[in-house]
Amino acid sequence: MSESVVQQRHYLKAMGIDLWLERREAQPSTGSSPKDWQNLEQTVSACQRCELHLCRKQTVFGRGTQQARLMLIGEAPGAEEDRQGLPFVGRAGQLLDKIIMGVGLSMEDIYIANILKCRPPNNRDPNAAEVAQCKDYLQQQVDLLQPQLILALGRIAAHNLLNVTTSLSRLRGSAYVFGQTKIPLWVSYHPAYLLRNPADKARAYEDWLKIAQLLK
Repeated sequence: MSESVVQQRHYLKAMGIDLWLERREAQPSTGSSPKDWQNLEQTVSACQRCELHLCRKQTVFGRGTQQARLMLIGEAPGAEEDRQGLPFVGRAGQLLDKIIMGVGLSMEDIYIANILKCRPPNNRDPNAAEVAQCKDYLQQQVDLLQPQLILALGRIAAHNLLNVTTSLSRLRGSAYVFGQTKIPLWVSYHPAYLLRNPADKARAYEDWLKIAQLLK
């Protein structure tokens, strides 16, 4: 067992979620093929499950490496994401990229997706029906990726991933697990929130340093 895995086991055990790592090691991964990802992305691009398909320019599937150790999950695409077909490419995305580089990570470590694959009108919050229709797309992305960690970006993403209504300030700083996969999940601020509330950037940086430490 490598030193990095031993260290990760130590951190996960301290957080009470070491069993996830043990199960992951006990089940050798066959890996997902590019064809699996391509088929899913094509299915998403043609999706008409909810009325959001009527007002989107295009679906927003994800970006990053398909062998990423860390999966970032936000709430929904914004206007720029809707135009480019990629998540987190507007001002919030630029800040996110700076944070990633600032803690010594790169996009080779990361895959980014959203709860919703289409932009809600006027950037409103996703509603329950829309989330329900997109839920299995996100689950399939998680299953294909099999990340070591998931980071929920923002209150809405955290609430939907954890099925809670707890405030983000209380969710931060603790380890959770995602669904039946039991993948370790952490919560931090959405970069769009940090643009509006720059005083919380220091707290977000603390969260990201913790994530980077767990990965390394």
